[in-house]
Formats: sequence, structure tokens, C-alpha cells
Amino acid sequence: MSLQTATAVPFRQRGSERLGEGEFVVVLSLDRGWFSPDQAKRLVDVAVGRGLLDRDDDSGDLVPTFDPEAVEIPREFVPDESILREQSTFERVLDALVAEGIDKQRAVAAANERQHRLGVTLETAAVLTARSEGVDVDDVAGSVRTELIETEAE
Repeated sequence: MSLQTATAVPFRQRGSERLGEGEFVVVLSLDRGWFSPDQAKRLVDVAVGRGLLDRDDDSGDLVPTFDPEAVEIPREFVPDESILREQSTFERVLDALVAEGIDKQRAVAAANERQHRLGVTLETAAVLTARSEGVDVDDVAGSVRTELIETEAE
């Protein structure tokens, strides 16, 4: 996952378990030259939204929710700018399925079939598909549940 890889780099480069946002941005923009400072700040927002980073309430530091040392960073790694956009819930679940070795087309077809058969949202169908395949998507299942409850209340 290139978002996780790009997020791990500043912590690995600085040899730290927490970084100020400014220092994080400097590594990605000035040191590495991968992004503009604004894009690097956007990466922080996306990584926080995806649950890869937490903001320490007291210090404001960024703290990874994963072990950056455990992330393999290929020597030639350069992140694609596409990681700066928010992924839909469906895309996140689909990525999790593919990461577990499930064919993307088969995963999409299964989610579409489940959506049609059960009459639920595509996101709900994707979460159900992932769970039936034994893929952990608890990080997005909560937001799907919330969306369903809000839709039901309307």
C-alpha cells in the first residue's frame, strides 16, 4: 500500500516514533521532493482519515498507528499523487480484498451480486463480501454501519 509506505518514510528517516506535522511535511516535500508542502499536508489528512496516523491531543504530534519499521520501502519507491485523494469506502474495502490475494474482478462481481441480491448499498455489500472471505475490514465497517443507520432514520 503506497499510502502506508509514504507515511512510514518520515518516521523511518528521522528514526522517531512521533513527528510534528511540520517535520513530517519537510521530509516528504523538501527532503524527498515527492510532494509540494500543501500536498504533503493533504497526505497527513488522508493518512489520519484512513487511520494510519493519529494526532496527539496534547502535543499535536503525528503518531503512526502501525509500525513504520515493519513497512518494506522499495529502494526506488516514489509515491503516486493518487494517494492524496480520499478513497471511497468501497475502494478501501476493494483494496483490502486485493491485498489479501483476491482477484479484483471477482471481488467487484461478488460485491455487485450481493448488493443486488440483498438490496443493500454497494459499500455494505463490499464489507459483507470481505467478511465472507475472512478479510478484516473493521476499520471501514463502522462507517458503513453509521451510514446505514443514518439512511434508515431518514
